[in-house]
Amino acid sequence: MDWLAVEKRHDSGVYAKSDFVVTRGEGAYVWDTEGNRYLDLINGIGVGFLGHGHPKVVEAIKAQAERLMVLPQVFASDRRAEFYKALTDVLPESLTRVFPTNSGTEAVEAALKFARAATGKKKFVAAMRSFHGRTFGSLSLTWEKKYREPFMPLVEPVEFIPYNDVEALERAVDEETAALILEPVQGEGGVRPATEAFLKAARRRTEEVGALLVLDEIQTGLGRTGRLFAFEHYGVVPDVLTLAKPLGGGFPLGAMVTTDAVADKMPKGAHGSTFGGNPLAMAAGTAAIRAVVEERLWERAGRLGEVFMEALRKIQSPKIREVRGKGLMVGIELKEKAAPYLKRLAEEHRILGLQAGANVMRFLPPAVVTEEELLSAARAVGEVLDEGK
Repeated sequence: MDWLAVEKRHDSGVYAKSDFVVTRGEGAYVWDTEGNRYLDLINGIGVGFLGHGHPKVVEAIKAQAERLMVLPQVFASDRRAEFYKALTDVLPESLTRVFPTNSGTEAVEAALKFARAATGKKKFVAAMRSFHGRTFGSLSLTWEKKYREPFMPLVEPVEFIPYNDVEALERAVDEETAALILEPVQGEGGVRPATEAFLKAARRRTEEVGALLVLDEIQTGLGRTGRLFAFEHYGVVPDVLTLAKPLGGGFPLGAMVTTDAVADKMPKGAHGSTFGGNPLAMAAGTAAIRAVVEERLWERAGRLGEVFMEALRKIQSPKIREVRGKGLMVGIELKEKAAPYLKRLAEEHRILGLQAGANVMRFLPPAVVTEEELLSAARAVGEVLDEGK
């Protein structure tokens, strides 16, 4: 069966497809139908921080599938309570209340509703180059026009400010603002880390005007940047935290975490999710959190990220404008389009990366990747850039 042809025939058409079919994964690798092995430095766009098929996550899912898979949140669940405790135990003591979701965009949607309910205000402030999701609310906070314009009007009012511009932040976040939402490291926007001054100004200004600070750690949370949560690099604690991607160890899972003060303002029944908080996802999430904590994978991510970025910075290519990132969240900004080089990297070297905007090669390696694999990937990047003369 030509599975690629079948998928292309029946797919919705919103994704540009690879020309190979992936059938399985293990650790840092995936294999296609022809038996070719690829070093996967995409990992589900940051989902696979633990790599493919982490044994503790797999075992938790198997055991829970045999026990109970479906349970709405009107019924208390031992697995849900266990997940809440595992998550809040590794967060600052002010972040105590969890709304579980199936995805990151749903976590952002919840954050917007909780923010309006808690503050009684309507306005949101987000950053240029931001990406917070594609559903209507989260899309309203996503900067890229190609995502937003076909679906206008969206949620209003929203004001966008330049990322890392403290003065613009202080002007925009005013008495009418319900929440300021920021990524500590912009992913889709080009792998751009926040400055300490910017995030500290965000915390200070939101407190001054009675707005909430929402940090979107859907891509950065749970170890990727070299800390368990990226906000730890900056010495700030948000009022609302959104998580997803690695949270379920590969299983679909997101969460919005907030304070007692914010959660208590949300009316009963004002938000919900049929599948959110199901026992299967909760078991996967608990196993993923415990694996990251027990193996202290954020430390490994920090060390390997430095090794990888140092190797990439040694590439002598006039095509490279900048190498940047935090931990195992790395971007190479080129002076030209990134897509041809990523295609060549996959075809000639069996290494998978992805774009972050038109000109950035983005890599989100799993924590199980080895130093030698990353050095090999850096050499391959240098080769494809050199071949593109």
